[in-house]
Amino acid sequence: MPSAPLPEPVENFVPFATAALDFHRSLNLPAAQAPASRADLDALHAHLTALYRLLGSHTARTRPVALIEGDRLRATRIRLWQAADHLHDAFHAAPPATDGRLPSREACRARLPEGAPDLTICQRHLSTSARVRRDHTPTDLHDPVTGLTRH
Repeated sequence: MPSAPLPEPVENFVPFATAALDFHRSLNLPAAQAPASRADLDALHAHLTALYRLLGSHTARTRPVALIEGDRLRATRIRLWQAADHLHDAFHAAPPATDGRLPSREACRARLPEGAPDLTICQRHLSTSARVRRDHTPTDLHDPVTGLTRH
């Protein structure tokens, strides 16, 4: 029985995402030195985790037919996770917005003093880290020479 033909791919949105990032940088980042806001760090983390998932799809499709290119995509994916992990740490190192409210005693005991609205980055990070643990070994994630696989 013949299989159904594959649908035509939709227009490639990655160049638009790249242009939007460049546009954001040129319009919203001042030339003066200033720390990154938690909102920007959260948005960058969302962007990197989305790229991680996109590269996962490309890696899964590429590796069976082109091993060397698939290995390079896999190494890139690992590096993206490492960058997302650093962004998550930077988010928590950045000073919180001062709105005058103090964290509740229960939130401090639960080690979540920032509360639910500010922890969407943590929820995203935890859900992505579950996928990372399934797809990569601890050695892969901590290898300083990721991507230098020889064939």
